Amino acid sequence: MIRCNSLNVKTMLRVIFLFIILIPSSALAISFDGKFVQGHFIIGKTQPKTEIWVDKKKVKVTKDGYFVFGIGRDRKYDIIITSEKDGKKTKTVKKVQKREYRIQRIDGLPEKKVTPPPEVYERIKRENKIIADARAIESDLTFFKKKFIAPLENAIITGVYGSQRILNGKPKWPHYGIDFAAKEGTKIKAMLDGTATMVEPDLFYTGGTLIFDHGHGISTLYMHMQKIFVKKGQKVKQGDIIGTVGSTGRSTGAHLDIRLNWFGTRLDPMTVLNLKN
Repeated sequence: MIRCNSLNVKTMLRVIFLFIILIPSSALAISFDGKFVQGHFIIGKTQPKTEIWVDKKKVKVTKDGYFVFGIGRDRKYDIIITSEKDGKKTKTVKKVQKREYRIQRIDGLPEKKVTPPPEVYERIKRENKIIADARAIESDLTFFKKKFIAPLENAIITGVYGSQRILNGKPKWPHYGIDFAAKEGTKIKAMLDGTATMVEPDLFYTGGTLIFDHGHGISTLYMHMQKIFVKKGQKVKQGDIIGTVGSTGRSTGAHLDIRLNWFGTRLDPMTVLNLKN
């Protein structure tokens, strides 16, 4: 009786072992840190030397198997992640959860900032291209793997990602960042290690503006700054003082507006900051 049980156990262990080794390795290869929700930032982990596509876009994978992507504010359809290693392809389909967004009304803006006069259209177009070019950079930096920190201490959040904005009573584009109310001159910290890819002291909408590259298409943007303490191409460490809070560009008072992007996809900075609003 004891021998029979021993044989049964051995047989079961062999079956379990065969089951494990026969599972395609690609089926066990990908894990995700982040929620598949509109506006969210997601880090993936796979086996080294695996190729990854998010939808139809091939993304970089670090030597230790990390990759990153994001989900746009209004995305309604599933995300397809395709992995390939040693000639074997696996597709992972993830449903995207929908969010409800707030409505934010801002009054008292100069009318030319709400509806710009025709003579500044070319300026706005030129500045938008500068921003788009900085966000299109796909470097090999891997700083995106670190935890972000808040750019200000004890600041009050006055605007959130995704909210539909009504400016001087007119519906406009949604807000794609977080607004922090703070006194003019308050020091701003770098949220993450990175390289400054755009330094502009006076853009029409955003005033003093900085963009940092953190690798693999992830960038952060700081807006309405009074002073900027870094130069284009400069490398910064997380926590470095990069400038001060101002009220430049389209603004009704001193505050900092931050943005988070995966290339041209605008993400919610709250998904990388441990803050409550």
